[in-house]
Amino acid sequence: MILLGPPGAGKGTQGHVLSERFHVPHVSTGDMLREAVKENSPVGLKAQEYMNRGELVPDDIVIEIVKERLGKKGSRNGFILDGFPRTRRQAEMLDSVLHEMHKNIDMVIYFRTSEDVIVRRLSGRRICRSCGANYHIKNIPPKVKGICDVCNGPLYQREDDKEGTVKNRLEVYERQTSPLIDYYKEKSKLNTITGDLEVEDAFKSILKLFAEKDLLSIKDRPSPFHIREGSYD
Repeated sequence: MILLGPPGAGKGTQGHVLSERFHVPHVSTGDMLREAVKENSPVGLKAQEYMNRGELVPDDIVIEIVKERLGKKGSRNGFILDGFPRTRRQAEMLDSVLHEMHKNIDMVIYFRTSEDVIVRRLSGRRICRSCGANYHIKNIPPKVKGICDVCNGPLYQREDDKEGTVKNRLEVYERQTSPLIDYYKEKSKLNTITGDLEVEDAFKSILKLFAEKDLLSIKDRPSPFHIREGSYD
């Protein structure tokens, strides 16, 4: 499965919940890059050269890292891709790699989310300078304003979470991914839910999609659950 959506749409949070529920890995481009670099794999070392220069890692290297990650034992029974592919070319390359691996994408879920909701979510996010813990001034406030519950470090707002920057990020995302959305529509893979929903309601919408596509066994049918609201990655 592939999760698509702008920053702040909630796909990262849902990917984590789905991973725990169905026992398949939830992997993002960033996770895969960091893992490849940490393991000192040949393709990881190539990627690190670009990352060290602050440059984007080329598509051909990223797709090799994706292939390497999805070929691991943990992905044998399925996987959830979060934030990849980002362009139509990457989607075409991914399809080619999956064909070689005798794998297939069952579903693509697009989190269509309104701008005001995204701005509210991301502009409220706060990060601990010391340990990196995530907070939100409304959804996950610290016990003491501006202080991390874990290590007592100071909390700060990232530059790319400020309102003006968030709006620019959304404009770039829409321009970049519009052809990608069309690509999966053409393949009858695209399913759209609203990213404006809170975590539990969004999860129920996804389970409903699974049921409609007959992708759930009886034991996986929707049931009540509780989850603390996340940072809406």
